[in-house]
Amino acid sequence: MAVTAYILVKSNTSEVDRVKEAIEANDGITQANIVAGDVDFIAKVSVETPGEVKDIVASGIQTISGVENTQTYIAMG
Repeated sequence: MAVTAYILVKSNTSEVDRVKEAIEANDGITQANIVAGDVDFIAKVSVETPGEVKDIVASGIQTISGVENTQTYIAMG
């Protein structure tokens, strides 16, 4: 059974296209959108385990230059 999660990303850079491309370059990211509001991006993840979600966030998205903060929400159904 696949795990779907949504990662809200706050960035402190005006290079939104670069950050979006860097987010999309992570395996497991199925979609990344630039949004208006309290966060700058919402990324959708589809992987096999919750541990893979953690790895994408910790080793991927949070290491992108300009990313300030992330919040992860795992879909329950």
